[in-house]
Amino acid sequence: MPFLTAVVLAAFVAYAGAWYFEMIEGNFALLLFLATVVTGLYWVAERLYFLPKRREAAATLQAQAAQRKAQLSAKGIQADGGDISEARQRLLMQPWWLDWTAGLFPVILAVFVLRSFLFEPFKIPSGSMVPTLLVGDLILVNKFTYGLRLPVVNTKLTEGNAPQRGDVMVFRYPPKPSLDYIKRVVGVPGDTVAYIDKKLTINGQPVSKDPVPEYFDADSMRYFKQFEEVLGGKRHRILNDDARPAFVEGAFDFPYRENCRYSVDGVTCKVPPGYYFMMGDNRDNSQDSRYWGFVPDRNIVGRAFFIWMNFTSLGRIGSFE
Repeated sequence: MPFLTAVVLAAFVAYAGAWYFEMIEGNFALLLFLATVVTGLYWVAERLYFLPKRREAAATLQAQAAQRKAQLSAKGIQADGGDISEARQRLLMQPWWLDWTAGLFPVILAVFVLRSFLFEPFKIPSGSMVPTLLVGDLILVNKFTYGLRLPVVNTKLTEGNAPQRGDVMVFRYPPKPSLDYIKRVVGVPGDTVAYIDKKLTINGQPVSKDPVPEYFDADSMRYFKQFEEVLGGKRHRILNDDARPAFVEGAFDFPYRENCRYSVDGVTCKVPPGYYFMMGDNRDNSQDSRYWGFVPDRNIVGRAFFIWMNFTSLGRIGSFE
């Protein structure tokens, strides 16, 4: 068992190392699921077999010590009462290969359940959601609002609530589902979404867009026009870059692309059933549904709702819309 355990642990380390050095495309949900299963098997074996065996050996040692003492006493020899507590403790102690498997199972199980069905942490990697979310924000994603899903395969177990316009949602990137993206829900199934001349309309109704003071981007050392938008009752801010044209350049060939009409002024799309139209709040610096298409319901991960840490700006901790 020690050798087999060493091989299993080495396999986990090799997978994580290859992922870290970008030699393979990792899947953390799968890795966590496998770790839970493997450590769970060791935990069951520990409770049903290995721990009883160690307790039996400790009891045998204690019985042998008591028998020896009785035999010496019968011969009139005063036994010195040798202390066997240390030897007994060594017999009861978990070996390293159980300590690193069965011993970690409760912690790994708790993380697995929490991450799979309740809340999952994410780190914002790009500026597509500025000014709502900044690069380096560490956020929490609610995994049950839109319905519970099986980890790894993402199959829905419960219906939950349907995503609403204005929600900030994490989803699996349609062209490459192994990647997680975050954008704002702009269109729900059946909506006609138009983004023409940098003005958003939904089902023919313009979305309010009120100017507010310009936003200074510290990374590019530039000011951008900033507006306050109300979408689905949620008030948030968006950015526009006057240096960027309104037309969409380099749109992919995606499912239901025939539902979209592209022009020099922008794009108009009819959202098909079971799909969502997503856009970043940094409207002219976001690769979103205008480029790669609609997000299917099966790709939904959860609703982002809270910044729990930003190591360069602690003042950003809190909820957002």
